[in-house]
Amino acid sequence: MEAPQLIEARRLPESHRLRLTWSDDHVAEYPYDYLRGYCPCAVCQGHSVVEIKFHPPSAPVTIETLEPVGNYGLSIVFSDGHGTGIYRFDFLRQIDPGETEA
Repeated sequence: MEAPQLIEARRLPESHRLRLTWSDDHVAEYPYDYLRGYCPCAVCQGHSVVEIKFHPPSAPVTIETLEPVGNYGLSIVFSDGHGTGIYRFDFLRQIDPGETEA
């Protein structure tokens, strides 16, 4: 079975969330600070990551830019200037706050 594809990414500035809609009709909303805390880059997570850990941002952030990376991920630049992590679609599904904060 093919993995669901991301079909829409929409910033919701009034609630400081990013809404992702998937081809299997799943919709998830990610708080900006939550996404920043789960940045998958080597600076945030180290070079030999076994499990990505949450590192809360030092101050609240917003999303400045949001760009697709190929057909597998998103590049997010946050208001604190950080933007080196590529958020793979499978990773975003894995950290879905609606699924993990049950």
